[in-house]
Amino acid sequence: MPRWLVDLLPIVVLLAVIVVVVARLPKVELGHTSAFRRRRFFNWFPVGLTYAFLYMGRYNLNACIDRRDVLVLFDKAQYFEIDSWGALTYGLSFLVNGPITDRIGGRKTTLIAAVGAAFANALMGAVALWAMRDGAIPRDARPALVPVFSALYALNMYFQSFGAVSIVKVNSAWFHLRERGTFGGIFGILISLGLYFAFDWSSALVKGVGAHAAFFVPAGILLVLAVVDLALVRDTPGEAGHTDFDLGDATGTGERMPLRRVVRLMLGSSAILTIAAIEFCSGYLRNTIMKSYRSFSEDTGRAAVDYVQMHWGMMNCVAGILGGVLAGLISDRLFQSRRGPVAALLYAAMIVGSLAMYATLRTPYVGWVLVLMTLAIIGVHGMLSGTASMDFGGKRNVGVVVGVIDGCVYLGSTLGSRVLKVVLPARPLSSTAAAWWTWPAAILPFAVLGFVLTLFVWNAKPRTAAPAQ
Repeated sequence: MPRWLVDLLPIVVLLAVIVVVVARLPKVELGHTSAFRRRRFFNWFPVGLTYAFLYMGRYNLNACIDRRDVLVLFDKAQYFEIDSWGALTYGLSFLVNGPITDRIGGRKTTLIAAVGAAFANALMGAVALWAMRDGAIPRDARPALVPVFSALYALNMYFQSFGAVSIVKVNSAWFHLRERGTFGGIFGILISLGLYFAFDWSSALVKGVGAHAAFFVPAGILLVLAVVDLALVRDTPGEAGHTDFDLGDATGTGERMPLRRVVRLMLGSSAILTIAAIEFCSGYLRNTIMKSYRSFSEDTGRAAVDYVQMHWGMMNCVAGILGGVLAGLISDRLFQSRRGPVAALLYAAMIVGSLAMYATLRTPYVGWVLVLMTLAIIGVHGMLSGTASMDFGGKRNVGVVVGVIDGCVYLGSTLGSRVLKVVLPARPLSSTAAAWWTWPAAILPFAVLGFVLTLFVWNAKPRTAAPAQ
C-alpha cells in the first residue's frame, strides 16, 4: 500500500466514524427539509475545502525550514521572522476585509482569497525555484531572501485573511444558532485537514520534488476550487432557491449596520472583547505548539524514529478533528450552545499539557503531549472564531466580528513567532532536549491567561433580536 494511502487511511476512518456518530445523535429540529440539508452541504463543503487548502498554502512555509542534515530555504530564526510579518499582515487586514466581506458577501471574498493566495504562492514558488537552481542556498546568501519571502508571504496572508471571514459569513446564513456548535466542529475538521495537507503533503513535496513544489501545488488546487466555488456557493438559502429563515442570533433579520456602529457595539460588548482576547491567546499558543515540534525533533536527532514527527500533519489532523467535533457537540448538547464552558475546559487541558511538556521533553512522549494540546487549541479556535463570531455578529455583521476575532488570533501568532525567534535554542545547543525548556516556559503563561479569560464568558450567550417589522 502506498505511503500516502497509509497516512490518509486513519483520517478517512475517523471521519467515517464521526459521520456515523453525528448522524445518530438526536437532531436539532428546525423544520429543514432534506432538500435544504442537501443543498446546504453543497454550499459549505466546497468553501470549506477551499479553506482547508488555503491552510496548505499558509503553513507550507514551515516545510521549508532546514532539516538536521539538509539545507532547504531558511533556518528556524529566519522562518519565524518571515512568519511574523505574514501573521501581522493577517492580523491587521480585518480592518479592511471584515467590512468588505459584509458588504459584498462571503462568496465573492472566498474567490478573492483563493485566487489571491494562489497568485502569491505561485510567486513564492518561482522565487524558491530560482534561488535553488544550483542546489542548496549558501548560508551567507540566505539573509537576502528573508525580506523577499517576508513581502510575498505578507501578500499571501493578506488574501488568506479573507478565508475565515468568508466561510463564517457564508455559513452564518445557513446555520441556526442551535446548530452552530456542530458547525464549529466542522470548522475544526476543515482546519485539521488543512494542517494535514500543509505539514505532511508539503514536506513530501519538498523532499520528493523541491521547495518550489510546496508552493506551486496548493496554488494550482486553489485555482481549481475557485472555479468550483463560483459554480456552487451562494451567500444565502434564498439565492440558492430555498427560503431564508430566522437564525436566532444577534441580529435576526435586521439590516446590516454601518461599520462605525458595529465597531461601537463590539467595543461595548464585554463578551466579544473577551472572546477576542481569548483568541489572541489561542493564536499565540497554536503558533508556538504546531510550528516548532518538527524543528525540535530534527534538532535533537529524533526525527528518524519519532512517529509523531514523521506523521505530524496526520496527528494534528486527527487531534483537531476530535477537538473540533467534541467541542461543538458538548457545547450544543450539554451547555445549551454556550461556548465559554467548553473553551474553559480546553484551556485547562492546555495548562496541564504545558506542565507535562516539562516532564516529557527528554522522552518520546512529548510529541503525544503536543498532539493532545493541539486537540484542545483547535477545539477552542473552532468554537470561538468559527461559532461564537456567528452567534454575536449575526449574519448581517459577522464579517466585521469574525474579522476582529480572527485578526486577534494572528496578532497572537505574530507575538508567538517573535517570542520563539528569541527564546528557542540555536544550533548546536538545540541538539540537547534540556535546552528546549524555554519552549514550554513560553507557552504556560498564555495558557493560564486564556483559561482565566474563559471564565468571564462562561454564561455568555447572544440575545435574539426581534425580526424587522
